[in-house]
Amino acid sequence: MSIWTQIREITTDLGNDDPTAMTRLYDASAPRLLRYAVTLTRNQADAEDAVQSALVRIARRPKLLAAADRPWAYLVRVVRNEALKIVEKRRPVLSLARILHAWRPLNCPVEAQETRAQVQHAVRRLPGEQAEVIVLKIWEEFTFAEIAELVGESPNTVASRYRYALEKLERALHGVAAALPHERHASVASSVPTLHSSSQEVDHA
Repeated sequence: MSIWTQIREITTDLGNDDPTAMTRLYDASAPRLLRYAVTLTRNQADAEDAVQSALVRIARRPKLLAAADRPWAYLVRVVRNEALKIVEKRRPVLSLARILHAWRPLNCPVEAQETRAQVQHAVRRLPGEQAEVIVLKIWEEFTFAEIAELVGESPNTVASRYRYALEKLERALHGVAAALPHERHASVASSVPTLHSSSQEVDHA
């Protein structure tokens, strides 16, 4: 089940005053939201504060999330707003989406963990706006139109950022794969399975 479908089902229960819905919402979304918030804040503690603030806002007015056409996109937007508030207070001159401070793939296979440092290094070298698109498109399953709406840019601009970011990451990670023994190459690919995929849009389930 995709995160979009999972959050939609939970928010339906939230709108029906299911007492377990908020806990389920936290369990399903918090790790992904934290990973995205780190992209913006470049700081784990600030990212945790942003996610906590966002979920508190949702808990106070759950009907707004339940009524949203795309609940997962709505929730990500709330986290984005909270993260950018923290960034603005901490360093007003900091760009809204700087280079990733850390990259921690969810459910990273044990055999792929040796490549984690190289993946982190490659993503950190991306311009912040490209890193944000990579996170939202590959790992959070947003479409280009949804990313464009979230960040306030055109879909063409977002698609260009995605394409340029993929080119840079593929060059960087190709070197990582080439440096490993042949039998290890599959582990590198499994740690970033969608970097070689087409940028063609796929409808959500």
